[in-house]
Formats: sequence, C-alpha cells, structure tokens
Amino acid sequence: MASLSLILAAASVAQAYTNIDCGFYMRKNIDPIVMPGEYRSHMHSFFGSDAVTASTNTSEQLRQGCHTNSNPNDFSVYCKHAGAPWRTSTDLSGIPTLYAVVNDERVPVEPNAFKAYYEKSGEAEIPYPEDLMIVAGNAQATSPADVDPLATHSWWCEYGFEDGVDPTNPDPSGFPAKTCSLGRLQTILRFQDCVNPDTLEVAYSGRHNLPRVNRCPEGMKRVPQLRFSVRYNLSKALPDGWNGPAPLELASGAGYTFHGDFMNGWDPEASANMLTQITDKREFQALTGSITSLPNCEARDADPDNGTSDLQESISLIDAASAPAPEPENVPEVVPEADEASASPTPTQATVTVYVTVAPTECAPTQGSSY
Repeated sequence: MASLSLILAAASVAQAYTNIDCGFYMRKNIDPIVMPGEYRSHMHSFFGSDAVTASTNTSEQLRQGCHTNSNPNDFSVYCKHAGAPWRTSTDLSGIPTLYAVVNDERVPVEPNAFKAYYEKSGEAEIPYPEDLMIVAGNAQATSPADVDPLATHSWWCEYGFEDGVDPTNPDPSGFPAKTCSLGRLQTILRFQDCVNPDTLEVAYSGRHNLPRVNRCPEGMKRVPQLRFSVRYNLSKALPDGWNGPAPLELASGAGYTFHGDFMNGWDPEASANMLTQITDKREFQALTGSITSLPNCEARDADPDNGTSDLQESISLIDAASAPAPEPENVPEVVPEADEASASPTPTQATVTVYVTVAPTECAPTQGSSY
C-alpha cells in the first residue's frame, strides 16, 4: 500500500501549474489554423510570436520571431477574435471579442488580463509535439447543449455579485444573470489534453476512455492541459449593471460560443521541462528552457504588405469571397468544314482540335480544425 507521503506527492505533481501573461501586438484578417494562406478571415488580435502569417504551420516558424509572452521560451501564438458581432460565419476562431450592448449600440470590452495556464503536467506523458495547433470550444454552438462539458467553459463574477446574492444560473456557459461586483467578469476554457503524436489529432482525457490508464483514446498520449483565463472590467461599459439577461454578447454570438486557438511555439527544452519542473500544488512555478532572457525587440506584423487591420475592409473581403461565382458564358462549339474533316494530315503535321468543358474543381479535403 502506498504511503501517505507518496500519495500527497503524486497529487501535488498532478495539480501543478505555470502561467503565461500574453501581450497584444497586432490585429489582422488572417486565421492560419482554419483558413491557411488566405486573407479573408474575420479580424483577429494576436498575442505571442510575431512570426505568424496566414501560412504559418510549424513551431519552428514561430520561433523565428519576436514574442510578447512573459516566459522567454514561449513563442506560441494565442489570438483574440475581433470580428463584428452582427456577422455570422462558420470560420470564427480565436477568443471572440466581448461586446456590451448599450442603447442598441455595441461597445467592445477588451480583456483586463489574458493568461494561459498549463496544468496537470504531472499526468502528462509527452511534451507538446512540434507543429501542434488546437481549437477548443464551439463557435457554431446554437445552445448550451452544443458545448463540450469537458472544456469546462464557464462565465462567472470574479468577486461575486454586486448585492452579494448569487442567482440560480442553470447555464454556466452563459453570462451571469446579475451585475458583477466591481464589474469584474471572468471566463475560462480548457483545451484538449490528449494528442496523437503522429497525426496531431486531439481529444479530451476522461473516464469515458477507461480502462486505458492514461484516460486517452487509443493511440493518444497525455500532454499538459492548457487553460485560457480571460478577465474583463465592465464598470465603464455598463456602469448601471443589469438584472436579468446580461446586455453582453460575443463576436461569435451568445456566451456559449466562446472558443480559443493555440499554436505551439514552445522551446523544446522548456516544453520537456514542463513535465518535471512544475511540481507545486498551489503556487505558480517558473518554467525554464534554453532561452534565459526575454527578447529585446518589438513585435510587429511579419507580412505587412498583405491582409488588413481595418475591420470594415476585412468584412468587405469576406463578402466578396462568399459571393457566388458568375456562371460561365456558353462558348459555341466550332465544327470544322467538311473538306477539313475528311482531310488526312501528313506525317509532318500534328493537327489536334481539343474541346474542353471546364467544370468546378473538386478539391481534396485538407486537414483542418473543428470547433
């Protein structure tokens, strides 16, 4: 039978964490995960490595840039969606912008703080694989039932409710039904923590995968679990508060459409150390790697000649891309004269008449991310 000290030590490792403060550096209409290589995405705000472009798809590419994360070894990209709330789309990604609805006008509320937590490193079997990209949450959710409970997404008042009374909220993935004390609203979202190292497919761990010891689907390994924590201060946008349905909405819709993106850019040594250095149960622990100091540079757009940071221009590009293509004009078939048709070309001639019917190209499916 295991001793109490061993049990406590194991529990301590399993619940350790480190976190990263992520700084903003640009907005742009690109989405390398969902719409690689294109400049017709909804607007995103980017945090982390500035090496990201519309075509970025490797961890090594991210490590070539400057970054705005608080750990010098973290070149990962975290992004915040900055699209317009009146738009609907199937390609929303990132952290959707929160809007306060005041007199039928939508006022954007920027996060007070955005942190990326890495948890359960003691249960991880492998570090984050190179080139891993994950999307968590469901931007297309039409009801709370569409939210994966394993994402543990929820909204709540950081310091309780203004009047100290907690109303019944049957939908934790929805906004609180009363004003938050000091206007402080918070939301969290957990990412998938099982990865197939060969295909980079992801899934959530859990009892549903028993009797597998690592609680992952077959062929997958446990990795540290990433959690987004986003805090907002609503005191200026909603000084009078609310009682009942919250006058809030996301760029992607209702509160339950919250979602997030992650592109792994960790220094491999630091990523491996995450499994051994983060051992404290409750306190933050610093994570070290091969890089010992923060970059002495200013993060900026790596591809300034393409795409746009203007919201209205990005919307126009989306509309233009989604407009139906014009029908091709009917081209009359050219029929050769009778004497031409009966003539036989000499061996030195190669007279070939080709009639081509152009049909819409059927593209092979590409690897993508589902919400």
